[in-house]
Amino acid sequence: MTLPVALTCGEPSGIGPEIAARAWAVLRETMCFFLIGDAEHVRAHVGEDVPVEVIDRPRAAPGVMSRALPVLQHDFPGDLTPGTPNPDHAQGVIDVIARGVKLVMAERAAALCTAPIHKKALQDGADFAYPGHTEYLASLAGVERVVMMLASEQLRVVPATIHVPLKDVPGALSPEVLEETIRITRRALKRQFAIASPRLAIAGLNPHAGEGGKMGREEIEIIEPVLEKLRAEGMDLIGPLSADTMFHAAARSGYDAAIAMYHDQALIPIKTLDFDRGVNITLGLPFVRTSPDHGTALDIAGKGVANPSSLIEALRLAATMGAARA
Repeated sequence: MTLPVALTCGEPSGIGPEIAARAWAVLRETMCFFLIGDAEHVRAHVGEDVPVEVIDRPRAAPGVMSRALPVLQHDFPGDLTPGTPNPDHAQGVIDVIARGVKLVMAERAAALCTAPIHKKALQDGADFAYPGHTEYLASLAGVERVVMMLASEQLRVVPATIHVPLKDVPGALSPEVLEETIRITRRALKRQFAIASPRLAIAGLNPHAGEGGKMGREEIEIIEPVLEKLRAEGMDLIGPLSADTMFHAAARSGYDAAIAMYHDQALIPIKTLDFDRGVNITLGLPFVRTSPDHGTALDIAGKGVANPSSLIEALRLAATMGAARA
């Protein structure tokens, strides 16, 4: 039997419960997933529009999926008000993530998909000690370094540095960081995307990839030596490339993933190409983890207008990657 994908509930007062229900309505006949959370939270967001059925174990999900959204019950204390986080829910959100990791690492779920969390709500309600979702997952898995990939049908892109002020990027972009980012990305493309010989395009940091040192020397001193070293090992690497010429359709056809040097250099092209269906993937974990590429959207929670497209793609990709990894 194919294992289902585990979906964590995320922030209950955000759009997570609603888009989980809407995703079920679209995917119910084509794949299987189950939500880890409180069934009453889903009902509070969508009422009777989407049937919900509590299950006692992941393997029960396939028998339920066609008729109702399977929910592995996790009780939350206190009331739910869409759009307003309840501090009493914070520890439950954290515990759901840990429960999901345990299930996927025990091979009771094929992959983990996570609905968005509200970091301030977790810090205020439960003294959450991690900068975000990804760092907590890495800690639970016992992994020191992970890599963020944003993916859609048109582009896969990885930022070598992530949430770093632009002025600090050159200092954060060390040869070790770049090399490890390339290695983790290439390994994931082989293991989780079933690409036998991955082709990677590497962006430069500066305009025109430094233009021979006239606009910066990071390409000469950091990027090119790393690429030469890895090419000598047999890796198929293109670059460093000028970032303004590597994301049009013809250029994208020449590689399987792009490595960007900083956050916006990676996220602007993919959000321009496919804003609603981009998926956040964490590479370097001992399991598959995907997430929709948006936040909790508290301002529209409970209004019935949230777009489930990114979550739908995240669930589909989690199932595909989980099968490839298996």
